[in-house]
Amino acid sequence: MTARLPPARLPATRLLAAGFIAAMTFTAGALAEPNTTDRAIGGGDRIVGAPFATRAPVLGTHGMAATAQPLATQIAIDILKAGGSAVDAAIAANAALGLMEPTGCGIGGDLFAIVWDPKTGKLYGYNGSGRSPMGRSYEQMKAKLGADALIPGFGSLSVTVPGTVDGWFALHGKFGRLPMDQLLAPAIRYGREGFPVTELIAYYLERNMQRLGDMFDKGDSRIEEFANARATYLVDGATPRHGEIFRNPDLAATYELIAKGGRDAYYKGEIAERIDAYFRRIGADLTLADFAAHQGEWVEPAGIDYRGVGVYGLPPNAQGLAALQMLNILEGFDLKSMGPGSADALAAMIEAKRLAFEDAARYYADPAFSKIPQDWLLSKDYAAERRALIDLKRAMTSVAPGEAPLHADTTYFTVADGDGMMISIIQSNYRGMGSGLVPDGLGFMFQDRGELFNMDPAHPNAYAPGKRPFQTIIPGFAMKDGKPWLSFGVMGGDMQPQGHVQIIVNMVDFGMGVQEAGDAARWRHAGSTEPTGEAAKGVGTVELESGIPAEAKAELERRGFVTAPGSGGFGGYQAIMRDPVTGVYWGASESRKDGAAMGY
Repeated sequence: MTARLPPARLPATRLLAAGFIAAMTFTAGALAEPNTTDRAIGGGDRIVGAPFATRAPVLGTHGMAATAQPLATQIAIDILKAGGSAVDAAIAANAALGLMEPTGCGIGGDLFAIVWDPKTGKLYGYNGSGRSPMGRSYEQMKAKLGADALIPGFGSLSVTVPGTVDGWFALHGKFGRLPMDQLLAPAIRYGREGFPVTELIAYYLERNMQRLGDMFDKGDSRIEEFANARATYLVDGATPRHGEIFRNPDLAATYELIAKGGRDAYYKGEIAERIDAYFRRIGADLTLADFAAHQGEWVEPAGIDYRGVGVYGLPPNAQGLAALQMLNILEGFDLKSMGPGSADALAAMIEAKRLAFEDAARYYADPAFSKIPQDWLLSKDYAAERRALIDLKRAMTSVAPGEAPLHADTTYFTVADGDGMMISIIQSNYRGMGSGLVPDGLGFMFQDRGELFNMDPAHPNAYAPGKRPFQTIIPGFAMKDGKPWLSFGVMGGDMQPQGHVQIIVNMVDFGMGVQEAGDAARWRHAGSTEPTGEAAKGVGTVELESGIPAEAKAELERRGFVTAPGSGGFGGYQAIMRDPVTGVYWGASESRKDGAAMGY
């Protein structure tokens, strides 16, 4: 059950809606403000830094954290100050984000991470993605889908075993210092006592619950039940508004069981048994045996050299290679001389994205089921072949994947500690809040990651029992001269590789600082072939934020690109940069979201 504390006064948005006032001056104590995008007044001018930058980067020497929710960032800093490692602080922040940002993450989802360990001088990758039900065959899935060609993004057919809790304990076992009950204690306390909901998360909560609720109420049988989600996230029939206090004692109790019983409480013990009973009650296919069999894995991060910077991502079933492929293609263009926001630079990046995403749709899959031609995909020779297809003066009318040689809404956050350990971590429920399914009394929603399977049985990403689907979530990391330089990520579905590339290009080619690189106007291309089998939509559509120069937009259209105004889906950026000489951390946070970077 959840609870909402009564506001001290009626929020200004409610007063405006009631027609009580036409205009007013808002104070810091107001619970909510109306949308201000139509006001004539603009933003203030900064004395130093790029004029488009929202703030200066945060500096610290002993530790740094950047998350999408300021309270979660504070929790991470508190754990660092208590002697915890960067991994400890990341786990504590993730638990808090599952409570405070349920629109993007939670223990019903998966987790990927890259860790720089100063003791061994190595990067470690972790793939914490879960698998489809072992007892549901391809034929049974096909029969359940009926006339549907694709797996829906809601209901039990989209649910795979969540890998987050297992990922916490795997990371903690290798790099943790403080006990798990201490790491989960802040989130447990906030779950019981409540916390004020931030602006963007309040907005996404309302939209997600409305969308899923409308489908359920209209009789969509693919969502087997929705009462638990409403009991968890609604109070008196509404989601919490910006600034209102929200509680989730069910999730707090679940965290307590994990703190006491470890990972087995979730995968083999009381939580797993309650999940099993819930799935049996609604007629779903995941079972206790699926949870008991789950195991994440340590993987070798994939890397390329981009103009002297080593850029790293995680290999399939994640889409980390896509960002690396894009950068390999872009290395052959003089982006610096083209300039940020120019039509030439935009065209080069968009076309590199289109080429890389065709390969992602064709080759990226669970490596336990398909051999991934990773070395070939990341080779400079292959990048040169793909680059030769690009004519900056005219958009490619169609794009196909390369021919491999014949041989056998998400949350991102990052933490660094005083010893030099840095963790780049991303955790997600996938589309929106997830499947719509909340297990009885446990306070979290299951992911809908299984939507990303392909139903073509000949495709590498084809659905199969006990298989991991294609994954969109990718942490990023960059090195200079063999030393850690940048732990970063840009959350948001297919925006993630595109965002990673824009951050690296902004910093390496255009000389932007770590905060400026995230504040600069972004582009996002949609319409490539999907790993699920959906065909490319012509040249696709390029969404452009308003900061992209009008002349560049017009020139892109003249060259055959289709553009559209930004719809808000440009991801969420967090980053920590480390000065290799002084050891100072530079933290950056996404201005488009509610989060913050903090250091000490």
